[in-house]
Amino acid sequence: MINLFDAGFTKVKFGADLPNKMEPIMTNHSTRCLAFLFSCIILSSFLFGEKDSDRELRRLNAKIDRIRVQVDSLELDNQILLPELMSAFKQAVKSKTQQDSITLVILKRINTLSNKISVLENQSNYMDSTALEIFNKLLLVENKIVTLTNSYNEMAMLKSGEPISDEPKFNSAQYKQTYMKSLGHFQNQEFDEAIIGFDELVSADATNSLADNSQYWLAECFYSQKKFKRAIAEFEKVFTYAGTDKDDDAQLKIGLSFQSMGNIAKARAEFQRMIDYFPGSEYYPKAKESLKQLSIN
Repeated sequence: MINLFDAGFTKVKFGADLPNKMEPIMTNHSTRCLAFLFSCIILSSFLFGEKDSDRELRRLNAKIDRIRVQVDSLELDNQILLPELMSAFKQAVKSKTQQDSITLVILKRINTLSNKISVLENQSNYMDSTALEIFNKLLLVENKIVTLTNSYNEMAMLKSGEPISDEPKFNSAQYKQTYMKSLGHFQNQEFDEAIIGFDELVSADATNSLADNSQYWLAECFYSQKKFKRAIAEFEKVFTYAGTDKDDDAQLKIGLSFQSMGNIAKARAEFQRMIDYFPGSEYYPKAKESLKQLSIN
């Protein structure tokens, strides 16, 4: 690369890329010294520059080695941690699946319990309605017993000649005979014949002492036929007879008629009227119990 002295003149070259026109020819001593000095400077710069390059190269190599060590360490950590992470992930997925399965089982059990509760509520409602129906039937049976007992008592009193009420006696033999005949039809559940007889009596003489009784038994015939609307209308006519002793009977039967029709509000009102207006009646406890049962249901 560099030739310094050659037989009487000096050529200085600075690499192959230095132009030929830059090659000075030195002939005197001063020029040679300057050329020598300049050559030393250039050589030193080149040598020192090469040392700096080697040092930088070694530094870079050392840095690369450190990075390679770090990469190797990371790869080792990755090889160690990756299986652990995968195992943890699988465990988490398995745990999540188990939780979902448990949640599904719990939801199914809740749904089953909800269905059972609904079934029990329906059964309870059915039992309540059945109990009310049985209660109504018992009332009808008890009513028949009471009415039959009353009718037999009245018939016995008529046969013995005792007055049925304290009202003045306006009865004739024909009126009494028709009344007893109609009452017999009622006792034998021949309601159509009984209705004809009692209706004739009511229409014939409303002032007769047996007229209010005839009106009451006429209403009872319709009640026994479960014609409750007509029965209510006939029972209400009983109140038009002054001094009648059938008013509490009629009041109770009006309440029972509304109850049998399913009009609970009106039934409550009629039973309450019975309690308010007839506190001394023999039917007072029955009205109170009926009102209690309707309030519960």
